[in-house]
Amino acid sequence: MRKFYLVFLFGVLASSCRERISSPGPVSLTFDEISSLKVGGEAAAEITTYDPITQKLFVVNNSDGLSQVDVIDFSDPVNPTLLSPIEITPFGGGLNSVAVKNGMLAIAIEAETKTDPGTIVVFETSNLLAPVANLTVGALPDMVAFSPDGRYIVSANEGEPNDDYDIDPEGSISIIDTQKGFEVSTLGFASFENQRAELEAKGFRIFGPNATFAQDIEPEYVTIDPTSDFAWVTLQENNGIAKVDLNNKMITDIFPMGLKDHMLSENEIDVSDRDGISGNFQNWPLLSFYMPDAIETFQVGNNNFLITANEGDTRDYDGYSEEERIKDLELDPVAFPNAELLQQDENMGRLTITRSQGDIDQDGDFDVLYGIGGRSFSIWNGSTGELVRDYNRLEKELISAQPNLYDDGRSDNKGVEAEGIEIGEIRGKNIVFVGLERSDAIMVYQINGAAGLQLLQVLDGIDKPGDTGHDAPEGLLFIPAEESPNGKPLFIVSSEDDGKITVYQN
Repeated sequence: MRKFYLVFLFGVLASSCRERISSPGPVSLTFDEISSLKVGGEAAAEITTYDPITQKLFVVNNSDGLSQVDVIDFSDPVNPTLLSPIEITPFGGGLNSVAVKNGMLAIAIEAETKTDPGTIVVFETSNLLAPVANLTVGALPDMVAFSPDGRYIVSANEGEPNDDYDIDPEGSISIIDTQKGFEVSTLGFASFENQRAELEAKGFRIFGPNATFAQDIEPEYVTIDPTSDFAWVTLQENNGIAKVDLNNKMITDIFPMGLKDHMLSENEIDVSDRDGISGNFQNWPLLSFYMPDAIETFQVGNNNFLITANEGDTRDYDGYSEEERIKDLELDPVAFPNAELLQQDENMGRLTITRSQGDIDQDGDFDVLYGIGGRSFSIWNGSTGELVRDYNRLEKELISAQPNLYDDGRSDNKGVEAEGIEIGEIRGKNIVFVGLERSDAIMVYQINGAAGLQLLQVLDGIDKPGDTGHDAPEGLLFIPAEESPNGKPLFIVSSEDDGKITVYQN
């Protein structure tokens, strides 16, 4: 029945989307680089947001001991110009995220001690001299977003432990109501403790040493539906997504993201950097957690769908680390009769996996191998959390389009690391941008319905001799034509390793 339902759903959604986005005549959906601006060194350009009212960009900059928001005059996208920055040090420690809506700029700032409560500071974009609100939220606010109507500011408070792993604050989600004097409601996850066994059975992870359910949750990234009623927040290390009712200020659901079976033909994976073959995709006895970072939402008809970049992430601290190479594990001889062969470097030996799970019978050896990250991007049903499509051709299409961008040296550890995701609409057509942190590239797709995807372009940002392009693209920002300073759709890449923003135009 489930298979029939999905096939029927795909057909209905694809038909609905064709009716909605069809347009006469050929439409160019490619992007060309029109400018770039270096704002600093490593960590200087992590996240960027745009204010159409003042035609300014606001960029996270934590490079060279700085903690500031760079302000850029973007009235001429071909010639972006740095203005005076907003200093963040008076408000806390490191700067993590920025967002703009209706002339308001929200900035997410962690405390000097990251396990202490963090801060959301709000400025008017027309007056950056003093904030209009300075608000306390949960520990380590990692991402901030406005609802489309501008009423709510939502903060994903990651609540990471300290390096010794003896202080572990609760992860949380804060909702700030701009229409009620910036009233803050911070929501925790303790009420889901009684669902732990059910969630874990479906691939959810609770595994931090001595951590309660609420402490172990680590919110990462936020997206909000077009009607401003619901938010979805990735819980990356936990392999899940939380659904949040903004109007009633409550977390309604946790969606476990399940596991990816790499023995299935469609889930081939390159597991070794020592096999002498770039892109050696094969089936292996491995189950991987998706562990998404960025998330976006889109609608087909009245249905909300989610799209995630399945980067993968681990807990690797002095006090606790889950990472291990397969060659350093003892494998169960019944589950893995060919263990000696699998553990060779040219096979699975060097693959980094999690040791937090896998010893099913608790006898000291591993009966199942669990991988880190989906090496893909996925589409999910926003109401049920059900997987609609996992797009596994990401790495293969990169190699086919630009083989020099595939870093085989990362095959043993999360691959290309799809980290960023952004959705834009150009003349009725939905475009998806997927940022590949380890390949320094952006994959551009057209999405049809809820599941149809077509690769349009690979953006590597290399436009002249000696230019390395995007060095670890982190932030992806689409500016629609109606908000753009030059009336044309723009796409901006923020690259944290080289401190550069790159501007593309359709």
